[in-house]
Amino acid sequence: MGKLAVGAWFASESESVMERDVSTHRPVLLGEVIRFLNPRDGGIYVDATLGGGGHTEAILRASAPNGRVLAFDRDRAAIYRSSKKLAEEAGRLRFISGSFAELGAHLDEHGTKEVDGIIADLGLSSDQLGDPDRGFSFTLDGALDMRFDSDDGLTAADLVNQLPDDQLADLLYEYGEERRSRAIARRIVQRRPIHTTKQLRAAVVSVLGPRRRGIDPATRTFQALRIAVNQELAALDLFLEQAPGRLRPGGRVVVISYHSLEDRAVKHAFRSSAADIRYDVLTRKPVVPDAEAIADNPRARSAKLRALVRVS
Repeated sequence: MGKLAVGAWFASESESVMERDVSTHRPVLLGEVIRFLNPRDGGIYVDATLGGGGHTEAILRASAPNGRVLAFDRDRAAIYRSSKKLAEEAGRLRFISGSFAELGAHLDEHGTKEVDGIIADLGLSSDQLGDPDRGFSFTLDGALDMRFDSDDGLTAADLVNQLPDDQLADLLYEYGEERRSRAIARRIVQRRPIHTTKQLRAAVVSVLGPRRRGIDPATRTFQALRIAVNQELAALDLFLEQAPGRLRPGGRVVVISYHSLEDRAVKHAFRSSAADIRYDVLTRKPVVPDAEAIADNPRARSAKLRALVRVS
């Protein structure tokens, strides 16, 4: 879609979304992101996962008065909220409604060959988790959707109700690393049709029992379905292929991941880039939140930050 015509979308969007115009999301590892990204006055930066706009806001502040940000998101509600939140920075900020998998095409469309920094935070925002209509949370009952772009593609309910049990089991194992995937898939098939998050969680709990080791038993199943619905790993691979080549000398890519599949992809991609003498990995080990940060924001507990720099 390119640059989002925010005003035109406002007129067509539902009242329920319009009323939720204030983001409650708190960006993870914000200080570390700014330290590794090292924004400067006049630089051009990409926030590949806008979300609640916290990273974009901090980059704009650190690169004032002339730094600019291109902010991507597949979720139009996120762009709406951030356009309200960051209205005073409209002259230095451009929103792009689309996937970071198409990073190069979007930058070309906006006449930008190289940038000074790119940040991608791969986690769900609190706004998405807190909206039962989106179907991301197993703690809130709502329609089993899970799409980042609510107008595009299959929903989680489509997968849950249409896949044969063996394919559903493979999906849960591959994307959720769920060891009991086959038993869970059989139980889901037995309980079809399943249309809500509450129904899906109940099916999983009936196999795994209640909360185990402090982690909700439905966590891996919901993760797997969300990844499959949004083709997240494929999109991440495409992003990681393109991002280093879009950096100016001295430019940096910073990625925050939240589970082993993502972190493994980022680690391998950065190591592969570093085989080229033009690039270097800044984080030999991933940067993780300290105990104070986790206590302040429990959703940060699984975050891992890795960074790459173009040295020449």
